[in-house]
Amino acid sequence: MQAIYKSCCFKKINKLGVPKYDMVIFNDIFFIKFFISIAFVLALSILSERLSPKLAGFLSGLPTGTALTLFFFGLENGTEFASQSAIFNLAGMIAMQAFLYAYYRTSDKLRKNVILWSSIFALISYAIIIYLLKFIKFNEFSAIIIPALTIPLFIYLFRKIPDTKIKKRVNLTYNVLIFRALIAGLIITAVTSVAGIVGPQWAGLLSAFPTTLFPLILIMHLTYDKKHVHTVIKNVPYGQLSLVFYTLSVFYFYPRAGIYWGTLISYAFVGVYIIIFYFARRAYRFATPQH
Repeated sequence: MQAIYKSCCFKKINKLGVPKYDMVIFNDIFFIKFFISIAFVLALSILSERLSPKLAGFLSGLPTGTALTLFFFGLENGTEFASQSAIFNLAGMIAMQAFLYAYYRTSDKLRKNVILWSSIFALISYAIIIYLLKFIKFNEFSAIIIPALTIPLFIYLFRKIPDTKIKKRVNLTYNVLIFRALIAGLIITAVTSVAGIVGPQWAGLLSAFPTTLFPLILIMHLTYDKKHVHTVIKNVPYGQLSLVFYTLSVFYFYPRAGIYWGTLISYAFVGVYIIIFYFARRAYRFATPQH
């Protein structure tokens, strides 16, 4: 696929007659990442407004930003690089959860400069956890332990947050959309662009950064109220279990099936999880008395 991409799209020749693909491909991939990132975050933010922050939170827990980063890791650095990064992404899930918890607790307590300080404490929490994880050697089995323990923990910690709906929506003007797009695109492209420099371990840990969720949180907080942000945060862990299936699938299938088929297979596992989750929640509602 990349060979076809080169031969069909780029034909710059230097003075020695050698095709100059690298910088052109880099620039093109940069813009592809930028615009796909924009599409993901805008879709999530519109869903949160048109449907509910609860649904947006669940969808944010699915492999959106992770799928993007691992895919571009594979495209730019090879399938083995992406496969190894997937394991550290799985281990780094606790850093993402610490980020969300710090943002929630800080924004819940403060009354002034809430977005600024919540973002700072969330980023510090993420950085500390990532730094500590760097000293631990993980494989596909030991990495599973972290989400297996922390997903139920954070569901419990967020259990008292009420599900708040948006009653009065803002008008989605071009200025609003452009602002949202810039936040999303810049954060995601920054994280994915450093992968080749830092190696698969650091790249995998950095890929656990909430690349689509953080822009969504900022957008929701700037546009609406922190209670809507808290609703998003509360429902993220319910979608995160699908990340376990996705990253393990990437680890196994990327080297064997390539990044394109590997991504499709991995998303198939996510689809199975969503179906199971839907029917499990439905059965729970029928079994639980309504007050």
